Amino acid sequence: MAYRAGAFDVLIVGCGFCGSVIARRQAERGRKTLILERRKRIAGNMFDEYDDNGILVHRYGPHTFHTDDADVYAFIAQYGEWDDYVLKCAADLDGVMSPVPFNFDTIDLLYERPGATELKRRLRKRYTDRETVTIVELLECEDVLIKKYAERLFELDYRPYTAKQWGIEPKDISPEVLRRVPVRLSYVNAYFNDEYQCMPKYGYARFFENLLNHENIRVELNADALDVLKADIDDGRIFFDGKRLDVPVVYTGALDELLEYRYGRLPYRSLRFDYQTKNVDSFQDAAVTAYPKAEGYTRITEYKKLPPQDVPGVTTVVYEYPAPSNAGTGGEPYYPILTEENIGVYEKYRRDAKRIPNLFACGRLADYKYYNMDAAVKRAFEADRRSLSKYFATGVV
Repeated sequence: MAYRAGAFDVLIVGCGFCGSVIARRQAERGRKTLILERRKRIAGNMFDEYDDNGILVHRYGPHTFHTDDADVYAFIAQYGEWDDYVLKCAADLDGVMSPVPFNFDTIDLLYERPGATELKRRLRKRYTDRETVTIVELLECEDVLIKKYAERLFELDYRPYTAKQWGIEPKDISPEVLRRVPVRLSYVNAYFNDEYQCMPKYGYARFFENLLNHENIRVELNADALDVLKADIDDGRIFFDGKRLDVPVVYTGALDELLEYRYGRLPYRSLRFDYQTKNVDSFQDAAVTAYPKAEGYTRITEYKKLPPQDVPGVTTVVYEYPAPSNAGTGGEPYYPILTEENIGVYEKYRRDAKRIPNLFACGRLADYKYYNMDAAVKRAFEADRRSLSKYFATGVV
């Protein structure tokens, strides 16, 4: 390792959103920050690059930035140009291509006109002044017509997609997973409602280059922090290359891996990406289309539409195949499997990690929680303002 303990004021493990945002804020306070990144690339799961077709593709699945938080938007806007982009998605419901989130167009596609009209009337009456409702609420609705609609959507999409994506039945997973994609009570066709919806004009990798471009930030790629870091829970200390480390350590990796799986491995779902070139101008109408009942894969992303790119006669599509994963065993850990049992195991790791005063777990893997990008930025703000600021002020948290 090129750096020794004492040559930096803050050590950060991982340079995705949480690690990079904290690094920038600490660097601007005059603190020398070292980032150790296991991969050969910056930007975490937001990394993108141009493929052989000249199309900008996201190497770890599609990402569009959206937020209602003006402070978050103001922060990211400092480090690159952003273009407005409203994501539109679709789902194949037994051959019927519907907008996602499901909306009143979905009802018109699935029902004859009299039934569609009545169902929309009842939804408006039942959920007055609501723009969206969760599938969980609809399934529990006392109105028989609404409940049957929810059951139809559940069987066409939510059940097969969830079972394939997570490898378990919906009843065994946290309800918040089913609530992530609501049902719209209008004809609005947009995946998100946020005030700010955008994409970086020159890609996420360029944005991260700008974010990390500071004299007080040093990034080491292909550097596995666990080769030099050792957490001693019993003594409440963390070691760097065998020597006690007294500066703050922001750890954004998998907490069970850092703590040597003392309570077992936390399970995740991973993804396998099958990139294909199609010699057509357009492969599918929506940038991202879900195929709940397709064999193996869950969705197809057409990157030429994410954002729109002028590359005639050819397009790049990517099929996503979900698969099991545990940190350290192969297969990138993307989504924590939020069952009651898994959350309980994670809480043991979190309590142990808090016994080390200068260790701060922060991020999707470290928190065992799925974050949208804006939520990751806000989580970094929180860790920077509360935990790190308090540590530097008092030496404790």
